[in-house]
Amino acid sequence: MEKSVKIRVPATSANCGPGFDCLGVACTMYNELALTLKKEPGVEVQIEGEGAGNIPTDERNLAWRSIQMFLRRVKASDTYRGAFIRMKNGVPLSRGLGSSAAAIVGALKAANVALGNPYDRRGLLQIATDLEGHPDNVAPAIYGGFTVSLVQDGIPESFSFLPRIALKLVVAIPDFPLSTKAARDALPVNVPMKDAVFNVGRAAMLVGALAKGNEMFLRHAFEDVLHQPYRAKLIPGMYDVFDAARESGALGVAMSGAGPCIMAYATERAEIVGDAMVEAFRRHEVEARAVVLGVEERGAYIVKE
Repeated sequence: MEKSVKIRVPATSANCGPGFDCLGVACTMYNELALTLKKEPGVEVQIEGEGAGNIPTDERNLAWRSIQMFLRRVKASDTYRGAFIRMKNGVPLSRGLGSSAAAIVGALKAANVALGNPYDRRGLLQIATDLEGHPDNVAPAIYGGFTVSLVQDGIPESFSFLPRIALKLVVAIPDFPLSTKAARDALPVNVPMKDAVFNVGRAAMLVGALAKGNEMFLRHAFEDVLHQPYRAKLIPGMYDVFDAARESGALGVAMSGAGPCIMAYATERAEIVGDAMVEAFRRHEVEARAVVLGVEERGAYIVKE
């Protein structure tokens, strides 16, 4: 008998400033994916919300390709040769909020549940990392909270924790996309030793301050010199948006993932911070909107119909 599963998966923000390709956080913005595996070949994909009309609905669909990889891993690809996938997307595409990670994790979680959970979350992390290329977005989508990740000999390791500060994530979402490839291409092959030391200290300080709940040590902890300075030319007014957020009361601010979204971290005055960021973008002729999110604690989870 065919079994349908519905999964809700959070948006994510990678890097969090200094933690390039290592840190991530799950946000209270969501995609939903409903999956029915079929024994007959062929896939039908229905999409509403963000990306409808742009995301492929055939064999090229990322969620379906993720499901196919999962089925091959559990040796069930001959049993289930098709699927019906319904996606309701709240995460904007190519904005630095983990839209591809949400598609991958939602698909893998749905397929795993449909087949009786042959993998635990660590196993899903491995498949998701193989598909995404790095764990910084897929880890918080799976585990929730803030995540710290590394890859050793091709095997990802991640742990999650909840900050002991009641953070609000204020996201300024510009009206233009930015491809991850373009953002990657802007980076240098090598960086100075002093820049590496700069980021190591701030990434360590960021994790420690969040885990202990000490706001004072967040003053400089979101700063970065490894990737943001090189990508700033791709986001008009980026540093002015940073300044506007801090001057309005944010504890820190950073590019969200590869951008172009900018995320400020605040405990109060979140709406004022968001308005200031939008106005700073507008001064550079970029239209943007601001949303105030929280830290999603659970990661991807089953939605009961």
